[in-house]
Amino acid sequence: MISRIDSRSDTFLRNAESYAGLVAELRERVQWAMAGGGEKLRARHLERGKLPVRDRIDLLLDAGSPFLELSALAGFGLYGNEVPAAGVVTGIGRVSGVPCMLIANDATVKGGSFFAETVRKHVRAQEIAWENRLPCLYLVDCGGAYLPEQDRVFPDFGHFGTTFYHQCRMSADGLPQLSAVFGGCTAGGAYIPALSDESVMVEGTGRIHLGGPPIVKAAIAEVVDGETLGGAAMHARVSGVTDYLAVNEHQALAKLRDIVAHLNWPRAGHATRLPVRAPLYDAQEIGGIVGTDLKQPYDVREVIARLVDGSEMQEFKPEYGATLVTTFAHLHGYPLGILANNGVLFSESSLKGAHFIELCNQRRIPLLFLQNITGFMVGTEAERGGIAKHSAKLVYAMATARVPRFTVMIGGSYGAGNYGMSGRGFAPRFLFSWPNSRIATMSADVASNVLLDLRRGSLKGDADPAALAELEAQTRAQFDAQSDPYYATARLWDDGIIEPTHTRDVLGICLELADASTPRFEGVSPVYRM
Repeated sequence: MISRIDSRSDTFLRNAESYAGLVAELRERVQWAMAGGGEKLRARHLERGKLPVRDRIDLLLDAGSPFLELSALAGFGLYGNEVPAAGVVTGIGRVSGVPCMLIANDATVKGGSFFAETVRKHVRAQEIAWENRLPCLYLVDCGGAYLPEQDRVFPDFGHFGTTFYHQCRMSADGLPQLSAVFGGCTAGGAYIPALSDESVMVEGTGRIHLGGPPIVKAAIAEVVDGETLGGAAMHARVSGVTDYLAVNEHQALAKLRDIVAHLNWPRAGHATRLPVRAPLYDAQEIGGIVGTDLKQPYDVREVIARLVDGSEMQEFKPEYGATLVTTFAHLHGYPLGILANNGVLFSESSLKGAHFIELCNQRRIPLLFLQNITGFMVGTEAERGGIAKHSAKLVYAMATARVPRFTVMIGGSYGAGNYGMSGRGFAPRFLFSWPNSRIATMSADVASNVLLDLRRGSLKGDADPAALAELEAQTRAQFDAQSDPYYATARLWDDGIIEPTHTRDVLGICLELADASTPRFEGVSPVYRM
């Protein structure tokens, strides 16, 4: 593709400047997440002879291995911002040459206790590991459920018990569950290492007990210290609960690497992969193309040209259904089918998208959805043209696709357009957002107009102008706040907010995982098949 972008134009420069502000804000908030519980709690953690959670991850991963961190901003804006990253770090990296899912508690954040978002992040990491056939490595330093949140953590499917259910089912499905215990594992937290196929404990700091000393004293009037009750030495030499005893954290991490090295794990891929070629155009230009005003149109092909190999695309039906761009391409050498929005979805673009998905199914080519969508077309003409049925055909084709689906929200994601473009409710393997994205049933403008019209209709001309103005202000404030990408990522509605310049490499990792996991790309998300 030949780009038509003028990087010296006033519009481009304004867009680039405003987008740079979003990226700076994102980086600042990621730093907040990486700081964990703060310097005071970090210092106390170090005084106990324990490594910070991200240092543990760095020592565990192969030298130079990229780490695809997931949902780094989970918990942002919640609990007075006192639970950075929801108290757990999850992500994918190579250990002894094997891609693994890492789930690591951060004990500097509320002692590693589980809040509702912590559980959701843990469960989501397991779902990703299961679907992409990844061993799970648990770096355990966990205080169990955060008791004031017990009604949002304990009783339901998707709560704490589901993490153990997933461990059992994944182990039975041949996916190794391995753990290293660096701190306390009390009550439910004890089951993470107990259900692991193999576990390592650090002497002096690692402990496992279903009931800690206070509970034992209250239940059976026995007075016992934590080390005697559930220390690493006891569990390695007496109970047999753990398989390996490590004298320090470095040795525990080395043992975990050694265990992974002896898994006899298959590593072959299946796609016909081409040599990797960089795009012809710089991804740094994406901010200047898309800007921060969702009402500002642009040609999404310009974005694709800055993501795919050689900026080359074989576009399908380029003259038909122009508001949906469908194109074959390669990314990091892997074949990829891309569906990207260039406006509202009409019947023609819906049918075109469904047709394209079936072609990708036939050729076993994964799908990437680039969302910037206000929804499907409405109005008399659209309804008479069958938009309800034609949009349903796109939704059906997408939902039943037999190949992996990946989604990136690069702009607005509204209403049924979110559904047709493989939103979270349709379980894409990965879903990431850009910092300019928005997600809601509709925009604040549309929502306020709809509610005002409904209120006027119900009052039949007796509407108080002041009350209507207040309703409009409240609606706009609600939709603006709840469609914000940080509101979404804090609640695990995506797998993380990423910078546009990182998108190509993030998708490359996702494609590599999908290629190695299912030869025919016919996997279904485990949480939905049970």
